[in-house]
Amino acid sequence: MELLKRKIREEGEVYEGNILKVDCFLNHQIDIPFLREVGKEFHRLYKNENVNKILTIEASGIAIGSMVAQEFGCPLVFAKKNKTKNIAGDVYVTPVESFTHGTTYNIMVSKRFLGKDDVVLIVDDFLAGGNAMRGLIAMVKESGARLAGCGAVIEKGYQHGGDKIRASGIRVESLAVVESMDCKTGEIVFRE
Repeated sequence: MELLKRKIREEGEVYEGNILKVDCFLNHQIDIPFLREVGKEFHRLYKNENVNKILTIEASGIAIGSMVAQEFGCPLVFAKKNKTKNIAGDVYVTPVESFTHGTTYNIMVSKRFLGKDDVVLIVDDFLAGGNAMRGLIAMVKESGARLAGCGAVIEKGYQHGGDKIRASGIRVESLAVVESMDCKTGEIVFRE
């Protein structure tokens, strides 16, 4: 997605430790017109899959998932990182290790919102090691739903999480794949 690559080059910042900061348009301050284009692109890629649920993880995935769900005309379900009083009844629970936060937490989704009649598209802002996506995939499998595939706005190709998920036979579409970054020069190289 050329629009995304341009935004990353113009507005993204590269920090030590393989950090690509895009909080000015994607996951802190959100550029809604841009995110509409992201939603349209995921719809274009998966429109023939009969998707009836979008699944993501809080917090950064919610805005992206909302735009994708709007394009598909279906609900967005997001996995919560902490059990709250408003999650009643049975839940699917999967542990996920966070690269960004350096911790492991249990994500959960109410069994009311994911079941055998669903065709699920998983979306998230980043795909690096693939831990969050693999956790969501495990939930979809446990629920008996059909997984249409996974979508990441930005994939860090050099961390190989997407490659491992693809090798397991799951379709993964990333709108921009970063092959390398240099925190000293700010240079970002994309997979073509």
